[in-house]
Amino acid sequence: MIKKHHITILGSTGSIGTSTLDVLSRHPDRFAVYALTASSQVDLMLAQCAQFKPQVAVMAQEGAGRLLADKIKAEGLPVQVRWGAEALDEVASAPSVDAVMAAIVGAAGLSPCLAAAKAGKRLLLANKEALVVGGDVFLSAVQQGGAVLLPIDSEHSAIFQSLPEDPATWQRRVQKIILTASGGPFRGRDPATLKDVTPEQACAHPNWVMGRKISVDSATMMNKALEVIEARYLFGMKPDQMEVVIHPQSVIHSMVQYQDNSVVAQLGTPDMRVPIAYGLSWPERMTSGASALDFHALAAMTFEAMDDHGHPERFPGLNLAWETLNGAHIRFDQIHAVNRATLDRITSPAPQNLDDLMDLDRRGREAAKSIVQSLSV
Repeated sequence: MIKKHHITILGSTGSIGTSTLDVLSRHPDRFAVYALTASSQVDLMLAQCAQFKPQVAVMAQEGAGRLLADKIKAEGLPVQVRWGAEALDEVASAPSVDAVMAAIVGAAGLSPCLAAAKAGKRLLLANKEALVVGGDVFLSAVQQGGAVLLPIDSEHSAIFQSLPEDPATWQRRVQKIILTASGGPFRGRDPATLKDVTPEQACAHPNWVMGRKISVDSATMMNKALEVIEARYLFGMKPDQMEVVIHPQSVIHSMVQYQDNSVVAQLGTPDMRVPIAYGLSWPERMTSGASALDFHALAAMTFEAMDDHGHPERFPGLNLAWETLNGAHIRFDQIHAVNRATLDRITSPAPQNLDDLMDLDRRGREAAKSIVQSLSV
């Protein structure tokens, strides 16, 4: 009999979390859910607990946690309910947990990611900030804890699948990695018109179903800026070994160019269940629930340079490496200005631990808030 792997899902009510549960539901003989965590969506969490019967459910907010506990008790479900940051760290590092899906958006997901890394878990990383904010501190925790770090972002998973199996050979055999980008919903628009963009328009991604923050980050291309930073840490490539190309169809998820100029690419339908299933089953593969790629029905695949359409200023955020302000009431075309001004305002010595990282994140958010308040919307 195959031993079941016990999974903690950090951010189970988000798009990555729900996709992960969909994949797990297809393999009940291989996986069991140890813990589910969320911020505030009590009713969805209750439904997930009823279906997957986790041992523990954690809400980030106390009020939501107490409400969930009452509902769990009323339903008679055998689920322990907890809340708060300490509980998140504990379910990420619990001895019985084999793998952790890290899908909490923002720096709030850094601490449980570090806890999972230090505990030597298989860490399926869908949280960008763990690497963008955590950097060397996070990678040090992975190494010291003996964790297995597997990328879940479609682009980084594609690169990982296209690289040689032995990381020790990457620098010798690989010339560069090429991340693809759809270009988002405003790829062909005149940048002068972007001041009129609404949040709903920015969230209407042409290919992917994602959360609102990630959708906006994709529309501004800040998402791709964070992915470049992630790729630097994940694969150890130098800046001149990384390239971004616009591929509107989102069929090729990323590529690796080797020293002989041959290119290996990973293709598939734009469905996050594919990289999730790969991360859960690696080094094997298992069914994901995603549709097969139909080459007979496939339209022509096209590629564009980042400054196509005669507007090199269309995606200035790609040159930045700072998280976009989440929830601020500013125009779409002002996001890049806020990011640039925040970078210029914040200076800091190299962070050494979680407290340093969270302090830097806090100061960055405070600076961004101040800058936003000074803007004329």
